[in-house]
Amino acid sequence: MNADLLLHWIGQFGYAALFFALWLGIVGMPVPDEVIVMTGGAVSGMNILLPLPAFVLTYLGVVSGLSVGFVIGRGVGVPILERLRRRSRMERYLEAAEGLIRKYGSLAICLSYFLPVVRHVIPYLVGVNRMTFKRYALYAYSAGFVWTLLFFSIGWALGSRVEAVGELLYQYGLYAAALIMVAGSVYWIVRHAWNKRLNEPGG
Repeated sequence: MNADLLLHWIGQFGYAALFFALWLGIVGMPVPDEVIVMTGGAVSGMNILLPLPAFVLTYLGVVSGLSVGFVIGRGVGVPILERLRRRSRMERYLEAAEGLIRKYGSLAICLSYFLPVVRHVIPYLVGVNRMTFKRYALYAYSAGFVWTLLFFSIGWALGSRVEAVGELLYQYGLYAAALIMVAGSVYWIVRHAWNKRLNEPGG
């Protein structure tokens, strides 16, 4: 799926296409969320859709899709996480998400919006860890509004160039997630070695 197909869906289903494209992101639709949100801004800038309802439906698609992950995490999260850990590709993102949560706590929910894939993993993790929905919503919905507004505005400004720019932002987001995973691993190794040294006799 690419921006052209998304535009076709918007032509067929209107505002609902933005909502469901983002809501279904939780099951791994093959298009970056950044591209969908920016396309919403682009079609608003081209007067294909009205800006306010397009933004509202886009925002609701973002936060409702991620909220599904949180609810699943609260309900049956542990078995799902165990299955994900057996998949080498997902294990990397799980490690990056867990590293963010260890370092930043609830703020990791906000930061994860700018990290592709990780943004979908963190709701599962905080759900599994029994975070209250009220606390989750406070962080996720506030950050989601800012994130959606940012990319919606970028799409408005870029117009037809949204797909290329969106893919680029997505790739850099993946690199950032990988960097966090590596940094987290190095930090854990150094900390473990330091603690071991302190616990040694005469350390």
